[in-house]
Amino acid sequence: MDGANVIVSDKSSNKILLVKRRDVPVWVLPGGGIEDGETPTQAAIRETKEETGFTIKIVRQVARYTYKNSRKQNHLFEGRVVSGIATLNNEAKAINFFDIDNLPELRHPLISEWLKDFRKKSSKVIVREIQGVTVKQALSQIHRHPILVIRFLLTRIGIHINT
Repeated sequence: MDGANVIVSDKSSNKILLVKRRDVPVWVLPGGGIEDGETPTQAAIRETKEETGFTIKIVRQVARYTYKNSRKQNHLFEGRVVSGIATLNNEAKAINFFDIDNLPELRHPLISEWLKDFRKKSSKVIVREIQGVTVKQALSQIHRHPILVIRFLLTRIGIHINT
């Protein structure tokens, strides 16, 4: 399934919105799968609303990534909050804006790569192939956070632990 993620930033682009997942308590960008009949933009707006409680507007599409050895695509957008308040739910354990240069350690490993493209402020959509999570990144996470990795692997086979 293709996906869409949003870097929801403040007006200065110095702070970004992250969601701490309940099942695997790491910080992620709002986003998720694109449903049948839905555009990537619609998915990004819907997922952000579902995960955070915020209604956003899309400022621009930052990038469209394809993953090596896969036909899966992920669309990355820049968005701004239009209305709403942070609302915790069955997916989100915490919702917060963070300084872009001082993000929490426990975060999705691709956020740093996506932020590099975001910071380019390109007027054109960046289209490129990305590695996804590398073996080196995975081994580092296993070493530093073995319980989180186990929880992540359990979610991949359909066992969700919400705390």
